[in-house]
Amino acid sequence: MTDPSTDTSTPERIGLVAATAAGRRHADVLARAWPQARVVPGASVADALRTAWTECDAVVAFLATGAVVRILGPLLRDKRTDPAVVVVDEAARHAVALLGGHAGGGNALAARVAALLDAEPVVTTATDAVGLPGLDTLGWPVEGAVAAVARAILDGEPVRLIADAAWPLPALPENVRADLPDPADAPDDLADHDADDPAADDGAGRGGEGAAYRLLVTDRVVPLDGCTAVLRPPSLVAGVGASRGVAAAEVADLLHRVLADAGLSPASLRCLASADVKADEAGIVATAEALRVPLVTRPAAQLAAVDVPHPSEVVRAAVGTPSVAEAAALLGTTGRPADAELLVPKTASAMATVAVARHAPRGRLALVGLGPGAPDLRTPRAVAELRRAAVVVGLDQYLDQVRDVLRPGTRVLASGLGAEQARARAAVSEAAAGRAVALVGSGDAGVYAMASPALEYADERIDVVGVPGVTAALAAGALLGAPLGHDHAYLSLSDLHTPWEVIQRRLTAAAEGDFVVLLYNPRSRARDWQLGAALKILGRHRPPSTPVGVVRNASRPDESVHLATLADLDVTVVDMYGVVVVGNSDTRVVAGRMVTPRGYRWRS
Repeated sequence: MTDPSTDTSTPERIGLVAATAAGRRHADVLARAWPQARVVPGASVADALRTAWTECDAVVAFLATGAVVRILGPLLRDKRTDPAVVVVDEAARHAVALLGGHAGGGNALAARVAALLDAEPVVTTATDAVGLPGLDTLGWPVEGAVAAVARAILDGEPVRLIADAAWPLPALPENVRADLPDPADAPDDLADHDADDPAADDGAGRGGEGAAYRLLVTDRVVPLDGCTAVLRPPSLVAGVGASRGVAAAEVADLLHRVLADAGLSPASLRCLASADVKADEAGIVATAEALRVPLVTRPAAQLAAVDVPHPSEVVRAAVGTPSVAEAAALLGTTGRPADAELLVPKTASAMATVAVARHAPRGRLALVGLGPGAPDLRTPRAVAELRRAAVVVGLDQYLDQVRDVLRPGTRVLASGLGAEQARARAAVSEAAAGRAVALVGSGDAGVYAMASPALEYADERIDVVGVPGVTAALAAGALLGAPLGHDHAYLSLSDLHTPWEVIQRRLTAAAEGDFVVLLYNPRSRARDWQLGAALKILGRHRPPSTPVGVVRNASRPDESVHLATLADLDVTVVDMYGVVVVGNSDTRVVAGRMVTPRGYRWRS
């Protein structure tokens, strides 16, 4: 899913067209920053613009909007294949996504151009302007009355969401009413709208008064009308076997015939699948490339372990497994045949065999580190995952930091301090039900945070995405200077889950190894002695003058930085909102900054 504020991708070929000296200066800024961007020459500006349109994936024009419209208007063909076009004014005050906002990546490109030129990005796509996901930005093919249904969503009109299964969609506004029918009833439900109803289309692609707008999520061929859009989830895997030298046309013709006879859409193909011995079969490879899906191959022994309805000893003798097409279709990309249903058993032509399996949706759990607190230390990927999620789970005070970036309709599950296990279980449960979930924590989700407890509960039904964040240690280190310039160790002083004897042993090892030591959870009202005890252990192995830094609420409004030594640190200045950094025997203070040299100094 593309979000113009968070997408960091750049088209492979960007054409830059400018008419004036100022425009050329701005174009040079982009050309220097992006290796894939080039100024396009031409006998005239119009010629250069037409050349860029023909040869590039995106165009940035430093021209008047009206001129760009007049020149490119006759060249427009299809928004799915036309290049994106961004227009920048003479003073580089605005970068306007003129064409290809969603499909071509124009909105994201406008945001990146604006960032480089210190301009204001202008996104004209309605869904992006109001923070809703565009139907053509969800990463899946979409067809039917896309514009009409998107407009109904924007206008707050009732839209019925009908899905074959619980796919991990992003949050949708309240006027989109989810309807997940029983699978046995789904075919009738998906087809219950009369495509011949004269009220279904008012001639402009928009339903007339009382029209029932629908957004279908299905891999099946269904009737289309002026009120229905269809999202094609990646649910189908086509297993393919073939004789050596099979033509691509034969593979493709058989595959499309099998899908058509079963009433299935090729737009829902997740991949083609086969045996390892067919990984270089030109006809199969070319078919996958034409469909723009990956080809997944597996060893014969793995295919042979799959129970299939139509095994063949002839096939076993040839390739070492009694099934290629059916077994590969059931294994799919996950290797879990239990999650798949064989919809079409193997069907053969002269030199090819095809079988099709439907794979169940997998929930999506994003483990998102929010960083130390400041919005500008939150990564773009973290923001993208928050906007992709339909359910966001986390500590209440952390969720308060990100409510402004959540999409309308996002369900928020907040809880207070001390409920880590409950939060982890809730997030996994939501993802296991097929939803798109983000579980948030401060700093990095994998460092003394929520990733570990969540992954203790997550099983193979869930796709897990880790989103790294700026840790409290990194934020503290940046404020102190460069205390982490050499080997360092993270230790938590909380003995709520770890016995103090274990913590002592680890502290002693870090002290003997002369590591810079970062102490998390250093001190609270209930645990007020552990920090002093830890500093005594460290003090046995390094001089009293060793620098110690205390950073509280790094990057937040009440941030504070305190520099002391092992001998004179007042532990009462430390609480649970702080991180304590104890230098090694080489760490020193230079101009008020804590510095650990990078060079090794060997000692006997």
